[in-house]
Amino acid sequence: MLKNTEETEIDLPKIGPLPVRLRPSARATRLKLRIDPTFDGVEIVVPKGVSRKMAISMLHQHGDWVTAHMQRLPERVQFAPGAWIPFLGHDHAIRAVPDAKRGVWVEAGVIWVSGQPEHTNRRVTDFLKKQAKLEIAPRAHAYAEQISKKVNRISLKDTRTRWGSCSSSGNLSFSWRLVLAPEDVLDYVVAHEVAHLQELNHSARFWAVVDDLYGPSKKQQHWLKKNGPALHRYGAGT
Repeated sequence: MLKNTEETEIDLPKIGPLPVRLRPSARATRLKLRIDPTFDGVEIVVPKGVSRKMAISMLHQHGDWVTAHMQRLPERVQFAPGAWIPFLGHDHAIRAVPDAKRGVWVEAGVIWVSGQPEHTNRRVTDFLKKQAKLEIAPRAHAYAEQISKKVNRISLKDTRTRWGSCSSSGNLSFSWRLVLAPEDVLDYVVAHEVAHLQELNHSARFWAVVDDLYGPSKKQQHWLKKNGPALHRYGAGT
């Protein structure tokens, strides 16, 4: 039985060495295989009582599926001068201006970055996190006010599997990468998590709250399902 998360490499015929994370889960009821774009590999969720051997066997059984999905992963895009990245869903070019003393700013479809080019990756990352907070926080408080709830605290993380979460104490957490997505998608995720302040579940009552706050959201949900993994391909090495 797998007791602790294990990271290893497994050889697959059409790929070669593949990074694999084996993650034990007391709540899982079956083995679950997912491509993880954050580290160019695969995560296997292993339920209690299932052996490491069985988990690896499932990986080999689904080798063709893994190969196909790995080959479809978009190329990584470093936050570097000359790169193009989405900002609120619109493509922006990154340009370095070493002699400027304005930090990082957006103007006319360009993300301008002061300082030496070798620091661009970190500076753009910090800028995007700050902008994500500026976009998310006002929306969260405004939506919460609509349902007479109060947000306790808002934090930003770089989560792999969730775009947001809500705790029973009123703490909201969001992926900063939402600032790369179209504005309506970011807005939907904020409304979704705020709705959990009233319904900490995914019942019909919860979705009714989402509809009241945001309106129809199938389009935004579909966008995240289709394009969300690509957002994790930006900022390699951050």
